[in-house]
Amino acid sequence: MVATSVLATLVVASVASLFMAWAIGAGSSGSTPFAPAVGANAISVMRAGFFVGILGLAGAVLQGANVTETVGSGLVLFPDGGSLSAVASIVALITAAVLVAIGIFTGYPIATAFTVTGAVVGVGLAMGGQPAMAKYTQIAALWVAVPFVGSGMSFGLAWSLRHDRVPERLLVPGLAGLVGAVLANIEFVLLAPGDEQASVARAVTRELGTATTPTMVAITLVVGVVAAGLLYRDVAADEAAGQRHFLLVLGGLVAFSAGGSQVGLALGPLLPLLGQGPTAAIPITGVLLFGGFGLLIGSWTGAPRMIKTLSQDYSSLGPRRSIAALIPSFVVAQTAVFFGIPVSFNEIIVSAIIGSGAAAGDGEVSGAKMGKTVLAWIGSLVLAFALSFGVFLAVDGLL
Repeated sequence: MVATSVLATLVVASVASLFMAWAIGAGSSGSTPFAPAVGANAISVMRAGFFVGILGLAGAVLQGANVTETVGSGLVLFPDGGSLSAVASIVALITAAVLVAIGIFTGYPIATAFTVTGAVVGVGLAMGGQPAMAKYTQIAALWVAVPFVGSGMSFGLAWSLRHDRVPERLLVPGLAGLVGAVLANIEFVLLAPGDEQASVARAVTRELGTATTPTMVAITLVVGVVAAGLLYRDVAADEAAGQRHFLLVLGGLVAFSAGGSQVGLALGPLLPLLGQGPTAAIPITGVLLFGGFGLLIGSWTGAPRMIKTLSQDYSSLGPRRSIAALIPSFVVAQTAVFFGIPVSFNEIIVSAIIGSGAAAGDGEVSGAKMGKTVLAWIGSLVLAFALSFGVFLAVDGLL
């Protein structure tokens, strides 16, 4: 009887987690990355949906551990070193899933990152846990910084691409070199033993047996120069085609980053049910594969329609502004992954688009619309917290 109850609990939580992963894949994290490339006619809608699903799955498996562990065990502290109970995990998952479902079917802008964070903190505090103030400070700092950093970076890039201070045939390859340098230093699971992570630069340095900063810097420079050189040749042969190819690469990197940064929102509350560390019922890689599968299905079933809709908006941006929007999105998403901070992908993208639009002189944004969006984000956090807190107390009182 007990085994049946445990199995039923796990099934309910897994279904709610899978739905969350599907919604994330079908939403902004699955549709936004390749929308600029589709708008620039660099790739078809169906191919974009196919690749965004594959890349999101890869990002989830290779980079999803940090955010998953934060959501699962880093948002609330328990004095005895415990974690969320089975009931708490289910309440958090169902509360967040229901709110996201309401947002999907009514068009109300429910932010997944804010919703899941609020739900997990709500049930954790209702269980008697203590607030993880250090982690909250990190999360709040990133959430507040994203609009300024994202829009500021995209504004600077769009302005540089728009003006002729630096020839475009040099500037665009230079940006590719910058992206290559960042890529050489982001961490992946498979480049380190066990569940540890390491960057390409660190892994190569370790293999060379010279674990020094100068060696890592040299490897970073080599990767950046190679990336810049490849795009320089492409742009020199055909400038428009080179820009489209760069858009495709950026779309792929953003899709990959979305998988790494968003899968934890679906899997985090599920993690306490499976155990953690060496005693875990399922290794973290297996859990990430499960979540990545949900992202994949969401991207393949729901993203093409969203990509087609968003590409019409992006087509007015043009390749240059799209490049200016995607580079900051990639950098900010990878920052969130590195620190294990749950972040709204919608917030990242919207901020970047606003910055690139402002640089082009048509960046007027409705203050009322932005105000409603921010209120919706805050409302998602507060509502999820209040509901999960109250529902857990009610359910716990009946058990």
